[in-house]
Amino acid sequence: MASRIERLNQQRCEKLEYIRAQGIDPYPSQYHCSHTVQQAIAVLEQQESETEEDKIQNITIAGRITSHRSMGKSTFIDIRDGTDKIQLYANRKELGEERYKLLKKLDMGDIIGAIGGLFRTRTGEPTLRISDFTILCKSLQPLPEKWHGLVDVEKRYRQRYLDLISNKKSRETFIKRAKIITLMRQFLDERGFLEVETPILQPNIGGAMALPFVTHHHSLDSNLYLRIATELYLKRLVIGNFDKVYEIGRIFRNEGLSIKHNPEFTTLESYEAYADYQDVMNMVEEMIEYIAIELLGTTKVNFGDEILDFTPPWQRITLRDAIRKSSGIDFEDYPDTSSLREKMLSMNIKVDENKQRGKLIDALMSQFVEPHLKQPTFILDYPVALSPLAKRKPGDEQLVERFEAFAGGMEIANAFTELNDPVEQRDRFEQQRAEREMGDKEIQLPDEDFLLALEHGMPPTGGLGVGIDRMVMLFTNQQSIREVILFPQLKNKE
Repeated sequence: MASRIERLNQQRCEKLEYIRAQGIDPYPSQYHCSHTVQQAIAVLEQQESETEEDKIQNITIAGRITSHRSMGKSTFIDIRDGTDKIQLYANRKELGEERYKLLKKLDMGDIIGAIGGLFRTRTGEPTLRISDFTILCKSLQPLPEKWHGLVDVEKRYRQRYLDLISNKKSRETFIKRAKIITLMRQFLDERGFLEVETPILQPNIGGAMALPFVTHHHSLDSNLYLRIATELYLKRLVIGNFDKVYEIGRIFRNEGLSIKHNPEFTTLESYEAYADYQDVMNMVEEMIEYIAIELLGTTKVNFGDEILDFTPPWQRITLRDAIRKSSGIDFEDYPDTSSLREKMLSMNIKVDENKQRGKLIDALMSQFVEPHLKQPTFILDYPVALSPLAKRKPGDEQLVERFEAFAGGMEIANAFTELNDPVEQRDRFEQQRAEREMGDKEIQLPDEDFLLALEHGMPPTGGLGVGIDRMVMLFTNQQSIREVILFPQLKNKE
């Protein structure tokens, strides 16, 4: 016995055959609209204050049918385009018997164009009284039962088009995402930065600690890697006298899935010659304040149960003080891996035996500090072992000039004064090689081509990386990264 969905599909196929039997192409190539739905509603509002002679007699609009109500000789249809929703009114006498019969063959999900005059019903509904219509696309699949608010989370992610058709909030989220990226570009462009593009397929991996995705180039007969960061190529451009550069693009890391992690995500990375991490810190505050005001009209943002205030200056605290206050551990008291590991084990803190001291400190940060950093906060001055590409902090050779920015209990940015001493950079890479041989596969091997470039001289430079997806989460009040990525990675469907 056929299921209900199968019966609905069959009915739609039969209607498609009927339409074609009338000599009508249900999938025409084009349709020219005089107005979007939003513009049509604006025209109606303007006409209501004008004389009859000034009114536009006919307009043409198009959209997807989201509601279809027949009442004998009259039919009301709601359509939605990418801008708004409007009601159509059709009368059998005005359309004619055949056209009206065809109109009643339409289903929710079909896309039509319509021509007619605007008016407002007695209930105040903006309406187009149609004198004719055109079938632009016959839908063979029904919309979800609750097309006005698809709630099946799995379906929303796997069939994002249904989510966008059904959920106004989802559409608004992705419109805001596009605006955030545009505002980010405007901010940097106005400060003299140049937007560039660097390779996604790379012969070596660097710029972060992460497992890469590997692919094979058959013609070259060599393995290539999807980039885990844009850093090392952008620094090459600073060496090449591009003093201010940035790139907004996709990054790929072969890691697990969570509400804060997706294997491919979008970052901004920027590099400014003759700047240090204090300069970059100030720029981050100014940029996010600018985006908040331009996007929302305020620096105060609702996120979960919190109201985040992005007004500068943000709170600043050193990594050492943050971990000491939250966990009771002063990592300076445990100068090697074994002593820090023993201290953590004595406190029943889970310890990965393959991780060295830097990664253990990072674990303390992730467990005890990060979840509690709700208001915008900069955590400063990290151990050298955690930051192989950052310049040492004057006065303390064990630390580097680095900060991470947090808000809403998650990291949103990472930055440092870039290490430009090629001899020390090679030494740092060699130390990493030893850690990799001890079992930490996230650590990458030295990039000889980058080291060669660095030997030609790079000016003092401040570098920045911003997680755009997480920024969008904050500005749209979304608790999961899957809500702000149009097509998030999901487990294979059985």
